[in-house]
Amino acid sequence: MGETNRAALGGLGAAIVGLALVVLALSAGWLSGAIYGGRLAPRACPGGCSSAAEAAPGALSTPSPVPTPEPTEPAGFPFVSARSIAIIENACGAKLYGRDEHLRLPPASLTKLMTAAVATDQAPTSKLITSHVDSAKLYDDTGSTVMGLKPGMELSLLDLLYGLLLPSGNDAAIAIAEGIGGTQAKFVDLMNDKAQSLALADTHFTNPHGLYEPDLYSSAYDMAMLARYDMQNETLRQIVSATSWQPRWDGPPVWNGNALLSKYDGADGIKIGYTEQSQQTIVGSATHNGRRIIISLMRSQDRYTDSSRLFDWAFAQPSPCP
Repeated sequence: MGETNRAALGGLGAAIVGLALVVLALSAGWLSGAIYGGRLAPRACPGGCSSAAEAAPGALSTPSPVPTPEPTEPAGFPFVSARSIAIIENACGAKLYGRDEHLRLPPASLTKLMTAAVATDQAPTSKLITSHVDSAKLYDDTGSTVMGLKPGMELSLLDLLYGLLLPSGNDAAIAIAEGIGGTQAKFVDLMNDKAQSLALADTHFTNPHGLYEPDLYSSAYDMAMLARYDMQNETLRQIVSATSWQPRWDGPPVWNGNALLSKYDGADGIKIGYTEQSQQTIVGSATHNGRRIIISLMRSQDRYTDSSRLFDWAFAQPSPCP
């Protein structure tokens, strides 16, 4: 081979070696990156990585600090099993505390607080109403709590209100609805109109008694505010604090199923409820030294213990009212 050819080959070899070094340098740069989504990614996230997995291999990443959770309940607040809670200062309607208080849930027989409100708005308690309800059949068909009405019985609205609110009579609810509204459907319209006028935005009624239906719902807050409205009515206030009542009939007295009246000092109402879907519900009232607190619980597992703990806590707080 001639000197000219050897020189040419030497130059070509040097060029190849140089090109190989360039390729190796570029490859080293590429391999130090991360392939992400089919594209060449830089070694570090320009805007900051949200997790270590998003950083390029070999990149140093500092874990983001975990924020300290905000306390969800006031200091010293008791354990309460209820899903949602509202605590209201009766004097001015201010909320002392709420937990998921606007969550829409089935209220069960707390519905009857609106039945009573509409009834006393629409008619005097002396109004006589003829029952078309057979309470025995109603019990057999639905498992309803009843006061004991039979078809053809004539009772005053006052007697029916006691039967509605003390033993939580679904038969009384139906008799009141039909006796005042003409039909249950028309009475339910009055209930929803009343809910709207009281700004109960989380509430919709489909019947006057509270047996479960998918479109029947309310919230702990709405029920507390409805109870506050009812407690401004002297007649209803007397009814819900009574342990028993003797209607003007040949039957026995009706008894109050709300055991809070005997379980908490100062308790003076208001209403309990239960269905399988709602679990235990209660709107309670208690008065100490002239100060009334109203509590409302939805989906409780132990409504009387829950209520007592809430009252103890609430009465220990300063009143938010002027």
